[in-house]
Amino acid sequence: MTVTEKQKQQQAELHKKLWSIANDLRGNMDASEFRNYILGLIFYRFLSEKTEEQVEHLLSEDDISYQEAWENEEYKEAITEELVARIGFVIEPQYLYSKMIADIVANDFDIEQLSAAINKVEESTLGTDAQEDFDNLFADMDLTSSRLGNNVSARTKLISKVMMNLSELPFVHSELEIDMLGDAYEYMIGQFAATAGKKAGEFYTPQQVSKILAKIVTQDKKDLKSVYDPTCGSGSLLLRVGKEANVRSYYGQEYNNTTYNLARMNMLLHDVNFNQFTIYNGDTLEDPAIKEEKFEAVVANPPYSAKWSADAKFLDDERFSNYGKLAPKSKADFAFVQHMIYHLDDNGTMAVVLPHGVLFRGAAEGVIRKYLIEEKNYLDTVIGLPANIFYGTSIPTCILVFKKCRQANDNVLFIDASEEFEKGKNQNNLTDEHVEKILNTYQSRETIDRYSYAATLEEIKENDYNLNIPRYVDTFIEEEPVDLDKVQAEIAEIDKEMAVLEEEINGYLRELGVLKHD
Repeated sequence: MTVTEKQKQQQAELHKKLWSIANDLRGNMDASEFRNYILGLIFYRFLSEKTEEQVEHLLSEDDISYQEAWENEEYKEAITEELVARIGFVIEPQYLYSKMIADIVANDFDIEQLSAAINKVEESTLGTDAQEDFDNLFADMDLTSSRLGNNVSARTKLISKVMMNLSELPFVHSELEIDMLGDAYEYMIGQFAATAGKKAGEFYTPQQVSKILAKIVTQDKKDLKSVYDPTCGSGSLLLRVGKEANVRSYYGQEYNNTTYNLARMNMLLHDVNFNQFTIYNGDTLEDPAIKEEKFEAVVANPPYSAKWSADAKFLDDERFSNYGKLAPKSKADFAFVQHMIYHLDDNGTMAVVLPHGVLFRGAAEGVIRKYLIEEKNYLDTVIGLPANIFYGTSIPTCILVFKKCRQANDNVLFIDASEEFEKGKNQNNLTDEHVEKILNTYQSRETIDRYSYAATLEEIKENDYNLNIPRYVDTFIEEEPVDLDKVQAEIAEIDKEMAVLEEEINGYLRELGVLKHD
C-alpha cells in the first residue's frame, strides 16, 4: 500500500467517525462551534495517553499502579517532577481519558469532571517552561455552554457520547500518515462550510503541497537548526518539514486565535517537545512577534491577496525599506514574501504558496518583483500548480522558491505542473507521481518539453520581469494537418447514410398513416 493509499484509508476511517460525532452535535450548534469540542477532546485524549505512556515507563520497575503511586506523597512528587520535565504537564490518574471512559460506561461521570481535568492540565504548567504553550489551550471548548444542554445532566449526556466515539479512533502514532487534527478540521469545515464561516484553505495546506515545500527547503539537508512559518495555521506545514529532516526548533505565528490553539495542540500531538517549538498569536505583518531571528528554512501558505494597512511607517521597517515600494493595501502577497526573505538565513531556502497574480501584476508589485530578481537575484524557482487543489478556492496557485546564496549566472527554473493532477469530486489532487515529477525536475533543473524551462536572468529581463509561466514554458501542441479531401469524402458518405435512414423512417410513417403516400 502506497503512502497516498494509506492516507486515503486513514482519512476515510477518520471522516466516518467524525460524521457520526458531528451528527450527535449539530442539532445543538453549528460546525464552527462543535469542531472546537471534537478537536479539543482528540487532543485531551492524546495528552492523557502520553501521560500514561510516560508513567508506565517511570513505574516499570515498581509493582504499583499510577493511582496507588499518586496516593503516596513521595511517588507523587517524583512523578510530577518527571512529567513536567519530560512532557511539560501532568494529568492526575482520576482525570485520565481512559478513566473517564470507564466512568461513562459505569454511569459515574459528569461533565464537571472533564472541566476540572482540563483546568488541572493548565495548572500543572504554571511557573514552568511549558506554561506559554499550554496557556488557554482549551479556551475554545466551553463546557458550560447551554449549546451542549440546558443543565449539567444534558451536557454530560452529550459530551459522554462524543467522548465514547472519539475513544474508538485509531491512535497508533507510528502508523498515522495523516495530520489528524488538521485533517479533522478540514473535513468538518468542508462538510459544514455554510455555517462554519471559515475556509480551511486559509490555514491548512494539502499534504501533497506541504510535501513539495518541505522537500524543497530540506534538499540535501538532514538536520535543520530551525524552520519558520509566519502564517502557520494548524502547524501542518511546519510538521511536514520535520518529517523530511531533523528540526531542532520550530517557529510560527498565527493570527486566528482558534487556529493558534490548534497549532500548539498539533505540535504536541506530533511529539514535538514543548521546548522545541515557539508559536505566537498575532498579526505577522503588522505586529511581528519574531523580530531579528534568521532561519535556515522558511515556508508558508499565506492567505491569498489579504488586506493589510500598507502604512507609510513600513517604509522605515527593515523588512520593506530597501524595495522602495510597499505591497498594495488590497494584496499583501508580496508583503509576506518580503517579511519571509528578511528572516531567511544566508544559507537557507524559502518556499511559499501564492496566487498566480504575483507573477505578473504591475505597479508596486512589479517594482518589488524586479528588485528581488535584478538587484538581489534571490528568485530560484517558479512552480505552477493545478487549479482547485486547495479547499475553499478554485484559483490556480504557484510556489515561489527563494535563496540568498545564488550565483550571478544561476538560471531561474520554471515548472508548469498545472495540467498534471487527478480529478477529484470536490477538489483536484496531486498524486505521488505528480509530486515526484515536480521534485525531480526541481533537483535536476532540466528543461523538459512542455513542462519546464531554465531561464536566464537576461530572458526574464527581456520579459520586463513578468514571471507568467507560459512566457517561458511553451505548452502549445501543434495539431495534425487536416486532409480536406478526406473530410469531404466522409461528409458525402454521411449524407448518403442519412438519406437512406430518412427514407426508411418515412416508410414506417406511411405504414402508420402519419405520412401520406407520394
